[in-house]
Amino acid sequence: MHGMIFAELKRFVDEGHGPGVWDTLLRESGIGAKIYLTMEVYPDEELVRLARTASALTGAPLADILEAFGEFLAPTYFKLYGHLLKPEWRTLDVIEHTEQSIHRVVRIKNPGARPPELRCIRVSFVEVLLIYNSSRRMCAVAKGIARGVATHFSENIRISEATCMLRGAADCRITIKLA
Repeated sequence: MHGMIFAELKRFVDEGHGPGVWDTLLRESGIGAKIYLTMEVYPDEELVRLARTASALTGAPLADILEAFGEFLAPTYFKLYGHLLKPEWRTLDVIEHTEQSIHRVVRIKNPGARPPELRCIRVSFVEVLLIYNSSRRMCAVAKGIARGVATHFSENIRISEATCMLRGAADCRITIKLA
């Protein structure tokens, strides 16, 4: 996983829980003292271990932590990739076009990057079906990013998941609907 994600996770922990908690997570997860550099690539398992440790320490469900982290990531993604979006796009448009606009550029600029594969079906003006596929199986982060995108545009959304890789499905089918 790209080091930028780890840097953002550290910022998420620091802003949400204060200084020192990050070091506790590193220690309790068994990773130990480590500095993640934004341009390096690290094992996916380390992010999973950190998130699971946070869940154990806080008592919050792992999916809730990952979704909150995804929501936290959205403003950073807008800063990094907002120039790739059309000005008239809103929440569902951004989600619908993420694969072609943002993920395509990420894969070109960072050949080692492996963002999830996203396919979207625009069901209606107010609804998108997001088909998420990734060996990381972090659909909760994708749902959180969708919430963060909606917050950016001051829109309300409802999210439901018909199938999930974590429950044995081949992919996650996430419906995102304007509320």
